[in-house]
Amino acid sequence: MSVVGQLFLEFALLSFVAFGGATALLPEMHRVVVENHHWLDDATFTHLYAIAQAAPGPNVLVVSLIGWEIGGLFGAFATTLAMCLPMSVLIYLLIDRWESFSGKRWQQALSLGVAPLAVGLIFSGATLIGQSAGFGVGGWLLLAAVLAINLRLRGLHPLWLIAAGAVIGLLGLV
Repeated sequence: MSVVGQLFLEFALLSFVAFGGATALLPEMHRVVVENHHWLDDATFTHLYAIAQAAPGPNVLVVSLIGWEIGGLFGAFATTLAMCLPMSVLIYLLIDRWESFSGKRWQQALSLGVAPLAVGLIFSGATLIGQSAGFGVGGWLLLAAVLAINLRLRGLHPLWLIAAGAVIGLLGLV
């Protein structure tokens, strides 16, 4: 099977567990493209994620960049299509059935139950990117302190945190 075909298959399988979007799948994407297939190295994977986050647009952009890096234009098309199409079709086919159970206790429990799953997957993705970028224990403690202070003050706009991160990065502290 060609690399583009393998990319499509791997990302189609990943799409079925994409609770929380593409960012929540970062650890699994990393496992597939870096550890299993050795298509990318840690640094390239981290750089592609950083580019995707810096660019305007949806978080699924990281999938397109990974596909582009591995298989060129056809790789980008294959990974993006594989990540978006299977679940879109499944949701389209099942949404009416799901809505018919609206208000049922088990449906509400299931809806609430996937929220912690999505948060956990996103946190594991952030941990992976932090480890790949060499973010040590001190960095994690500093980040936790800044976030705790921001939550306490509730007035600090997120752009100030982004600017502070940029300055720290420019100074070479991270």
